[in-house]
Amino acid sequence: MMPEPLHLFPPSSPFLPASFQIKLAVEPWERAAAARLRRQVFCTEQRLFAGDDGDAIDRVALTLVAVSLLGVAPGDVVGTVRIHEAEPGLWWGSRLAVDRAHRRIGALGSGLIRLAVSTARARGCTRFLAHVQAANAPLFQKLHWRSLAEIELHGRPHHHMQADLAFYPPARAPETGFMTLRRAA
Repeated sequence: MMPEPLHLFPPSSPFLPASFQIKLAVEPWERAAAARLRRQVFCTEQRLFAGDDGDAIDRVALTLVAVSLLGVAPGDVVGTVRIHEAEPGLWWGSRLAVDRAHRRIGALGSGLIRLAVSTARARGCTRFLAHVQAANAPLFQKLHWRSLAEIELHGRPHHHMQADLAFYPPARAPETGFMTLRRAA
């Protein structure tokens, strides 16, 4: 009689890397993967946009990404956010998205927010704003943001929020960013 095989992980559990690099997207494949992730989250899952969520801001925005690491090799883009300067000193963050399978990791969204504000600070930001879906407002509040108003965008409740810049030192090297670990790693 054969012994039962040893299963370290349940068959339905997807592989989740233990580490991620949160950085400014500098390679074309990173920007393309970020655009695909945004379409998946905002068009397919949330149905906020039909077909594509791209707009004029994409032409001037900086894209930040969370890239899964397979050892030292980059894997997939599993998170993204874009930032842009609307007027001198006034920066906006938008289109924060994390792949569904990676949302419970806990460090990706907050890491992207941290690098977004810190990157803008390094480029002269004196005020950083975002329209945040109401369900995500508590995360932003934990990260030293305050709600300025409750509004509705794309048929959903949002908060118009502002980052407390005192908690975000200017980023030294957003092109390489920083590494973060999965909670369970």
